[in-house]
Amino acid sequence: MHTTAKPSIPVSVYVLALGIFAMINCELQVLGMMPQMARDLEITISQVGYLVSIYAAAMALGGPLLTLGLGSQPPKKTFYLLFALFVIGEILGALAQGYPMLIVSRLITGAVSGAFFGTALGTCHRLVAPELGIRAVAIVLAGIMVGTILGLPLASLVGEYYGWRASFWFVVALAVLAALGTAALLPALPAAAKIGLRQELAAFRNRQLWSVFATSFCVIGATYAAFSYFVPILTQLTGLAHNSVTWLLFAYGITMLIGNHIVARLAGPRNLRILATGMVLHSLFLVLLALQTHQSWAAVIAVLGLGLTGISMNPAMVSRVMQVPNGERPLVNTVHASVITLGIMFGSYASGQVLEWGYSLHSPMWVGIAIAMTGLLTLLLDRARPETPAASEPLRAGAATPSTHP
Repeated sequence: MHTTAKPSIPVSVYVLALGIFAMINCELQVLGMMPQMARDLEITISQVGYLVSIYAAAMALGGPLLTLGLGSQPPKKTFYLLFALFVIGEILGALAQGYPMLIVSRLITGAVSGAFFGTALGTCHRLVAPELGIRAVAIVLAGIMVGTILGLPLASLVGEYYGWRASFWFVVALAVLAALGTAALLPALPAAAKIGLRQELAAFRNRQLWSVFATSFCVIGATYAAFSYFVPILTQLTGLAHNSVTWLLFAYGITMLIGNHIVARLAGPRNLRILATGMVLHSLFLVLLALQTHQSWAAVIAVLGLGLTGISMNPAMVSRVMQVPNGERPLVNTVHASVITLGIMFGSYASGQVLEWGYSLHSPMWVGIAIAMTGLLTLLLDRARPETPAASEPLRAGAATPSTHP
């Protein structure tokens, strides 16, 4: 009696997640070494902080340009080139003797990260059976969450014991390991059909795509409006000790991973419902944190709930992009990653601006709620649009036309 083996996730998908993990470590590493870098390079703490913004800006603007430049290459060759550029950029950071060289390093690594995210998301569902497309995306995105959980502590630990430059070399080692894994385990997929620049950009004329981007912008913006100020909120308002905050943030990361897994299991035809539910719950947890900040039990519940309903919406957001005609293209996914990065920057900036206006540390929660409500409005507008056949089918691997696309 013959039994048909169930399709499984190949190890190459996990290799792509390792690459993203390395790049998230790169993005966050300077935050864990601010005093050491400022002292050694004779710069201010704020200048070190700007390195994160420079990375994010390069990712948002340089990532799509780099993706366009490499678009005609087979995925494996593209990854080789991206890893090579990334390692060069990170080595420049490790060897930097002044602030300008660090800026150059962050511009290179940021642009590479943006292109890598889009290429990885565009490749991962070519590696699996159609019904496993969303799970593969979730595994790749888990690299972001694990990097968020471990990136700061690792950088802080390595920087404290071995100096801040050692952290850069550590990320270089991670990237080389991911590159070797890619060489050994990623199959040699053919290049996607060559698309002219005009045709590539034509995908962005679809109004629905921009509605999808707007929702993703709001989901992430609402998350980072409060997350950016968790430490002062929890220490100054809730009164938690710094070591308790560290453990709570670690638990926050664990709930992100759990939420990512749950959303990946449910995403597909239910994307609108999942995102709407996530934003409503996220808003309720922000209300709880804003109104009961001084109660430690409420703060713990709110923070864990925010982890479960914030960044963990990523699989549904990516799946929703894939459901738009031509949404599987690497450039579309790279621009989506750029939109998410801009959402991070906007959420943090909006809360910081409100605080500068003299409002209390409760205000980041209300800023997050306002952004989340705007996100709900984008979903309502999308819901009112007549559903297309392409948007009603499940996520398909390697789809290229509306008739075969999600």
